[in-house]
Amino acid sequence: MIKEDFTYLNMVFLHVAIGATVQFIPFISIFLGYGMYFFWIIYIIKKQNRNNEVLIAAAYIVGSEVFLRMTGGNPLYEITKYGVIIFLLIGMYYKGISRGVIPYWIFLLLLVPGLVLSTSVLSFESNMRTTIMFNISGPVCLGIASLYTFRRKISLENTNDILLAMGLPIVTCMTYVFIHAPSTREIITGTSSSSAASGGFGPNQVATIFGLGMFVFFSRIILSSKTSFQVVLNAILALCIGYRGLVTFSRGGMITGILMLGLLLLFLYQKSNFKGRVKLSYIMILIGFTLSVGWIFTVSQTSGLINNRYANQNANGEQKESKFTGREDIAMDEIDLFLQNPIFGVGVGRGYELRTISTGDDVLSHDEITRMLAEHGSFGVLGLLILIVTPLVLYLENKFNMFLLCFVVFWFLTINHAAMRLAVPAFVYSLSLLNLQLGSPEKLKEEE
Repeated sequence: MIKEDFTYLNMVFLHVAIGATVQFIPFISIFLGYGMYFFWIIYIIKKQNRNNEVLIAAAYIVGSEVFLRMTGGNPLYEITKYGVIIFLLIGMYYKGISRGVIPYWIFLLLLVPGLVLSTSVLSFESNMRTTIMFNISGPVCLGIASLYTFRRKISLENTNDILLAMGLPIVTCMTYVFIHAPSTREIITGTSSSSAASGGFGPNQVATIFGLGMFVFFSRIILSSKTSFQVVLNAILALCIGYRGLVTFSRGGMITGILMLGLLLLFLYQKSNFKGRVKLSYIMILIGFTLSVGWIFTVSQTSGLINNRYANQNANGEQKESKFTGREDIAMDEIDLFLQNPIFGVGVGRGYELRTISTGDDVLSHDEITRMLAEHGSFGVLGLLILIVTPLVLYLENKFNMFLLCFVVFWFLTINHAAMRLAVPAFVYSLSLLNLQLGSPEKLKEEE
């Protein structure tokens, strides 16, 4: 085993150990939650963000968010979004705001009318500050992160480091869920999403982060595994994370992870020469074998119910009426609110209140797109257009950015089934705006 293999194994083992330790000594999660922010702020200031350390720091806390939420380690529920904002503002202090970033200034300004409106329409019973911050922190996090990343040059090596920083805490989360959750055979008796199989936390959020984690380690097999040992280790990590994601029985996150992987493989295959395609074919066989093993094992552990879940059937094999577990009704309500209030919308957080009044259901929106339409009106439409069109324009400028479409797809699909409950869609979206260069980090420094 070479030194690089040993270092990588130690990093993985450390994060496995953290997950196991928190299961048996829960209060350690609180120390991790607080200590992590102090460590990264000191680290960034010490390094003065010479190599975009703020992106490593932000990636790490984003990857840790679900684990710390499920173990009670986060000082504040939404602290990850605030942390990403603070880290990247520090990054701007050292390296400035990216050039030509006007679209994201406009996006942030388009959020203001809905904010102002909400101060006058929210009911007296609601906690105005909490309601507004819960709904607006995700878009603001995305906007601030984009101000930093827009067209900022970064090497492929550094991009892989950012993804690893996000992936290692997901390994911690996966380890904790493996130990904390009861036996899969005991708890899976139907085809609904399972909180018990998700470590006692929301299966939608857990599957979202596990789908991303699976993609991260499969991408490392393709782009960042220099030895056979690293290939095998990354395949094992992707397999374990993928299995835990599948048994949550929450489909959105896992389907998103598979689509991201498919896009990356398709991109690389198209851009490769004959020799590269042959090598990539072997990798695709390995990934296909790993996914097949994971699926077959999951089928055996769930007595075949996972097949029913992804076929949208109940435990008896009967087709379910709704493919989206009723979320489409909420989306339609929000579209109706937009049509009734097309200019300014109903105000940030007001959509939830109106839905509760009209239906009596205390259910939050799962779709950030329809929420933006309902609560921000035409300003929300313009904001969404900026978010969709801008990365596509950047792709036309740099067609060798292999991650751009993967990240945009992750953002778009995630906000359609999990809104912006987590910081991860906002942060991953901002990564799509980086100007990925295939040269070495040292060469990029010389150019700067």
